[in-house]
Amino acid sequence: MSENTVSISLEFTPNPNTLKFVVNRQFMERGAANFTASAQTEKSPLAKRLFEIPGVAAVMIGTTFVTITKSAEGDWDVLAEQVPDAIQSHLQSGKAALSETWAPPAATGNESDIEKKIKEILDNEIRPAVAMDGGDIVFGRYDEGVVYLQLQGAC
Repeated sequence: MSENTVSISLEFTPNPNTLKFVVNRQFMERGAANFTASAQTEKSPLAKRLFEIPGVAAVMIGTTFVTITKSAEGDWDVLAEQVPDAIQSHLQSGKAALSETWAPPAATGNESDIEKKIKEILDNEIRPAVAMDGGDIVFGRYDEGVVYLQLQGAC
């Protein structure tokens, strides 16, 4: 297979309304970009393109994968055919999946040592496992001994 060949494989997730498309390209170094509406895609040309496919309800772009959640009207046969074509076409065009101005939600900068440790554990131990199922986990906050997290994608 040529270095320029885009390879996309389909993986099922625990969520029957979500499929994971694994790509032999890196979209981002870490984390994920989650889009639950086409109106949110101004900083992601790839997500914008994927929302043009009938039946796409949500798009999550991970490090080397794209997770698609279908709407109630969505048809997996249509999505399983059109999503890889759209990803491949987008990548072959040379356009980035995310614009240079896209950035993950920023940390507040005044994190406690325990919050830093929680984020380190999430990044190194939990996020990779969640990503295997086509999802992502985001630290929300730590308050009075309780950790609040947001699950995205196929979670």
